[in-house]
Amino acid sequence: MNSLIQDIATSTVYAFVELFVFALILLIGVGLITVLFMYVVDKTQTKHAIRRNYPVIGRFRYLFEELGEYFRQYFFAMDREEMPFNRSQRSWVYRAAKGVDTTTAFGSTRDIRGVGNVFFVSTPYPTLETDAVESAVVTIGPLAKTPYEAKSLFNISGMSYGAISKPAVRALSNGARMAGCWMNTGEGGLSPFHLEGGADIVFQIGTAKYGVRDEHGALSDEKLRAVAAHDQVKMFELKISQGAKPGKGGILPAAKVSKEIAEIRGIPAGESSISPNRHPEIDSIPALLDMIEHIRSVTGKPAGFKMVVGGYEWMDKLCRTIVERGIDRAPDFITIDSSDGGTGAAPPALMDYMGLPLSESLPAVANKLREYGLKERIKLIASGN
Repeated sequence: MNSLIQDIATSTVYAFVELFVFALILLIGVGLITVLFMYVVDKTQTKHAIRRNYPVIGRFRYLFEELGEYFRQYFFAMDREEMPFNRSQRSWVYRAAKGVDTTTAFGSTRDIRGVGNVFFVSTPYPTLETDAVESAVVTIGPLAKTPYEAKSLFNISGMSYGAISKPAVRALSNGARMAGCWMNTGEGGLSPFHLEGGADIVFQIGTAKYGVRDEHGALSDEKLRAVAAHDQVKMFELKISQGAKPGKGGILPAAKVSKEIAEIRGIPAGESSISPNRHPEIDSIPALLDMIEHIRSVTGKPAGFKMVVGGYEWMDKLCRTIVERGIDRAPDFITIDSSDGGTGAAPPALMDYMGLPLSESLPAVANKLREYGLKERIKLIASGN
């Protein structure tokens, strides 16, 4: 009986060994065939020089590049090194979103000796909650049919629906209503999700005029009036450049032009949409001011423009022209976007080197408006990091 059990056990072990050997040989065979296949593919393809010159092993270059991003983020980068938002800042946002304690101990890890640091200077006698008062109301567009009484100092800058998701737009709209601030649509048009939360809306008109364009891509007065008919839409912002790609147009690939986005933007579904690098109708300062005045006249609401400052000579010409035309015909506001701003995708050369940072451009523009006596008439909005 014992001998029989031993024979069965021995047979079982041999069977497992044979199965393991067979599986190992099969695995090695499949591996060799796979490597041979990759070798042939790499030697015959014409897109990647590294893979053609170093078949198979050249693929590790791309693998390591892919993995490098995560290794830098989680193992090598310090909490304060990454840009534009470092790990410490992201961690704070994650914890706040989850309702977890966001306080830290033992002082700041930020290098307070660095060049260009910004500090909020505290007062020795801070206001108590019982003494707090509402922020002063700022009237934008006092000469428009429907001026906007802005009650907030901090607002939500332009981020197009399509660039960010439906839940994000809904959350921002609700948050803006709760905070009592306005929300800029970005150049992607007015979606139902912007309106859902009940926030005040600033409608941005980009060079493709999404949401207010006719079949030829020109500005449609009829659609302007339709957008302005929403009580939530408080102002119109003509975008002539943005922080991400000043002086460059945009490309919306066909794959991203869903039926929903096509309806919101007023473009054909399933076709690529190209934004010009400027408004075709605007080729001079008078043309810019005429366009802003036309938008205010059609909508009855404040109108201004958004730009990245690249030099100060143009600002002198703009201010002189406004004074010559009459202060009543001036833009209601100017939004200064900065070289360190912009949420959209852009070539690195433009993202990194085009335009002036907000720390330089904002005070310069404010000084120019004050120099020409336009500071009270034209409100200044700062956008960017």
